[in-house]
Amino acid sequence: MKKLTIILFLLLTFGFQINAQTFDVSFKQDVLKESFSGNILLYLSKENKYPKDVFVGLELIPVYRIEVNNLKANQVATFNDKAISYPVELSNIERCSYYAQVVFDRNMGDFNIGTSEGNLYSDPLRVSLTKNFDEVFRLEAEKIVPPIPFKETEFLKELSVKSKLLSDFHKKDIFVKAAVVLPEGYYENPDHKYPVIYSIFGFGANYKLHAGLGKYKFTNLGDQPAIVVYLDGNCPEGHSTYANSDINGPWGDALVEEFIPALNKKYQSNSANFLFGHSSGGWSSLWLQINYPKVFSGTWSSSPDQVDFRNYQNKNIYETKNMFYDNKGNLLADVTIAGRFPIVSAKDFYRTENVIYRGSQMHSFDAVFGGYDENGTRIRLVNLPDGEVNQAALPLWKRYDLSIKLRENWDSLKDDLDDRIRISVGTSDNFYLNQSVALLEGEMKKRNAGIEFQYYPGDHFTVFTEEYHKEGLAFLEKCYNRWLKEKK
Repeated sequence: MKKLTIILFLLLTFGFQINAQTFDVSFKQDVLKESFSGNILLYLSKENKYPKDVFVGLELIPVYRIEVNNLKANQVATFNDKAISYPVELSNIERCSYYAQVVFDRNMGDFNIGTSEGNLYSDPLRVSLTKNFDEVFRLEAEKIVPPIPFKETEFLKELSVKSKLLSDFHKKDIFVKAAVVLPEGYYENPDHKYPVIYSIFGFGANYKLHAGLGKYKFTNLGDQPAIVVYLDGNCPEGHSTYANSDINGPWGDALVEEFIPALNKKYQSNSANFLFGHSSGGWSSLWLQINYPKVFSGTWSSSPDQVDFRNYQNKNIYETKNMFYDNKGNLLADVTIAGRFPIVSAKDFYRTENVIYRGSQMHSFDAVFGGYDENGTRIRLVNLPDGEVNQAALPLWKRYDLSIKLRENWDSLKDDLDDRIRISVGTSDNFYLNQSVALLEGEMKKRNAGIEFQYYPGDHFTVFTEEYHKEGLAFLEKCYNRWLKEKK
């Protein structure tokens, strides 16, 4: 009887999977004449008409991935229960109506697969998943994501510099790009030299769309007009953070040794360089200041990503064994409201990123901080599906722990960094970044370091008030006045 029960269970299980609803996908020859090899993603959403545009992870929707080789135009690839899936296989997904879109990822340089230039995608299709498991849905990619145009004006210019360092690393042409905002009066004063503020956006922003707009707009350092350069942090794995990386390549060196000299040659810079960044851009600005202190004369790092890995998304990576659960088996959060109320668990965040295999937030950290093993396999911080910390990743990550770097090397860094770093953050940061900043502040106080720490009411997205901006810019002005005195 027991044996019969097992057989019936297996028959029902595998029979259910075999007969589960499937999605047949293809692409038109009009959008890609050659065959396609790579990853195909299927996005489903109950409410969002364009599910491919969702920030997967922050918004939890069903996503699926398959990999194909030499798929020709009009040839069908099938999504079934063999697809890599979140949250469950197609056969187990909630029976209701969804918007569905498919994307063929050509991985041509952008970070977000759903909106990456050159990717093939379908129009959204409204489907109703019922208990009719014989139903097959068809999605055809008949569109291609166009490039985002850059709209130059008299004072807004695009600068794209081919990097030999990055091109040699990746064995293809790689460019360091930015938007350059010139100050009023620039053309009337051809002999005047200006300081430069390098502004680095956070994860997901785009220099073509956001340069010189909104709350991150800069114009002057006190009474001195400045050239403002809005750097493009995006790369195929997410955000480069302008750090030299085993995965992404030598982005820091490319910026300092190739891009900045090109900018100084083209525009009227006096070589007084300053940094600003928020979120991942905040971490980038701090990393650049610490590693290239002779190039940059001051940085304002706003709500930086984890500056001390003893609080990485509220978890100490050096001591915890599991990133998904606490010691009592409770789910740990990666995203919160006001730093207190969990809205996205670490488990869900990492599981979605297992499907969205590149360009997502946690994978972006892995690409900057991680590396490869002796077999060329990526070393990631978190093992799936259990959430255990990969001990082999820790020595690699320590290289990028800014707290370790500062506290172990402060004596040699002090002369270049004293009074040149300002770190500000909201007291209710959604990603616990204020707690990581507080750990770093404690270490720097022990060393009597001249680093300014400031905490403001607000979370990661609301902290950037007019007062916040004014006081941060005042710090950069102070750094510039010091530079002027030192140059006399």
